[in-house]
Amino acid sequence: MKFVSFKDKEAVGFGILDEKNQQIINLKTYFHDQGLDIPDLRTFIQHGELHLDDFHEFSAQYNVSVEDVEILAPIMKPAKNIFCVGKNYRDHAIEMGSEKDIPKHPMIFTKAPTTVSSPNQVLTFDRELAEALDYEGELAVVIGKKGKGINMDEAMDYVFGYTIINDLTARDLQKKHGQFFVGKSLDQSCPMGPAILHKSSLVDPHQLTIVTKVNGDVRQNGNTSDFIFNIPELIHVLSKGMTLEPGDIIATGTPAGVGKGFNPPKYLGDGDVVEIDIEGIGTLRNEISIR
Repeated sequence: MKFVSFKDKEAVGFGILDEKNQQIINLKTYFHDQGLDIPDLRTFIQHGELHLDDFHEFSAQYNVSVEDVEILAPIMKPAKNIFCVGKNYRDHAIEMGSEKDIPKHPMIFTKAPTTVSSPNQVLTFDRELAEALDYEGELAVVIGKKGKGINMDEAMDYVFGYTIINDLTARDLQKKHGQFFVGKSLDQSCPMGPAILHKSSLVDPHQLTIVTKVNGDVRQNGNTSDFIFNIPELIHVLSKGMTLEPGDIIATGTPAGVGKGFNPPKYLGDGDVVEIDIEGIGTLRNEISIR
């Protein structure tokens, strides 16, 4: 089951994607007709996955065509910063330095909520801030219920589903400021989507191929089986001293093949198109505009 957010001529909504028939079951309208105010997907997740076993019975009445809407980032306005994991693939840690850079503990940083942008959106950056703009294709985990001090053997129970993000990074700003936040938090620098794949539809999130292409050229070709720190460990570590809440997003790190890892570096330029594909979830595509 895939959940999407979308915009049509009337309003922003969310629903269940029927890929076979290219339809979306408009859950916002359905819940409104039931007397419930569930305006977006994040609120839906916060309500604890309201009972949807009978959605096939009302799907025809609430269907909208994919062709008639604009697909948005599934969670357009995260309640807090997006949690990100640095150097969670051995080969990526090495390409960014050496074997000495392979972390012994998860390296956590965040991206501001204002970084979120949508699939197929043209992402516009100021030329002064994008001289070394880099891509990072990543699997992201969406938290489904509130928890703190979560044990590793229970961690997957706190997952709602999975999506794709591109952790776009201004490498020069990252280096200049000595911290990740500024270089990682340019507006529009976290395209997300196109959908959230519910955890019930995925056998093992640690066996997923991630492929990133720039203008059709494969730059990254990795697999989540190569995580240094798996999803239960990341949830466990993050929740030790802070509360994770429904709708929180954890980006799990990127495989080798980022622009900075090439000699000379292959940074993004005006007009470049980045496509990130994760099996089962879909393809996140964006064009870069630098002005």
